[in-house]
Amino acid sequence: MNEKIAIQGAQGSNHHKVALALYGKDAPIVECLSFDALVDQLLNSTAHKAVMAIENTIAGSIIPNYALIDQNNLRICDEYYLPIHHHLMALPGQTINDISEVCSHPMALLQCKQFLKKHAHIKLVEDVDTAEVAKRIGQQQLQGVAAIAPKIAANLFGLKVLEDEIQTIKNNATRFVVLQTKEQMLEDFDKASLKFELDHKRGSLAAILNVLSDCKLNLTKIQSLPKIETPWKYAFFVDVTFDVMADYEKAKAIIDIMAEDLKVLGIYKNGRPS
Repeated sequence: MNEKIAIQGAQGSNHHKVALALYGKDAPIVECLSFDALVDQLLNSTAHKAVMAIENTIAGSIIPNYALIDQNNLRICDEYYLPIHHHLMALPGQTINDISEVCSHPMALLQCKQFLKKHAHIKLVEDVDTAEVAKRIGQQQLQGVAAIAPKIAANLFGLKVLEDEIQTIKNNATRFVVLQTKEQMLEDFDKASLKFELDHKRGSLAAILNVLSDCKLNLTKIQSLPKIETPWKYAFFVDVTFDVMADYEKAKAIIDIMAEDLKVLGIYKNGRPS
């Protein structure tokens, strides 16, 4: 039996595109309208794996998702970098002049701001998910309403693409991680995500960064989150790549001594395009 894959949003969303790219069209999809619901599907064993957006080249890190991964002891087992393309779609037989309302996720509306400013007659409405809007337009045959969504949504829900590539910044991508509840067996991996805590002392973070450099690890991401219950103390989430597993193991052992509460969030193959 194929593993069930949980995605945030409806089929036709960017999360769905990632699931298709990694697991193919036959993988059973579990739709979730929030990241909290997505995590619940994993914890309840309704889904075996979950696709979660973690950062965007324009919007930056999705901070709450780091906390969800950490607090629920989830493990990153894979990652995928997806170029983001936004398309304006509506029921067939309409033109953009027939559209009075555009509904989409707030981030999609923001990323298409320059295009939308050229059409001042259109009302902008925030919604929970790009593809969910496209699905609703198709199912309810909503005239005069358009969605901003990936092109796959138009194909799934019988819509017509009125305008292609309406995003303001064309070179836009989102990094997605694949989550599961169990650690996977070590294979030929070359990237790891770690979380640790440091006291608010001079040079404490610099010392950790020196360890990474000395052990020949490449730091690709660092994100700090304050510990709400402990003022002026921070948790750091870092992504590192490496060529030799022994270098990673050495760095991890040293950081375990220098920092507090070291946690390996995942070890996996680097998915970043070269």
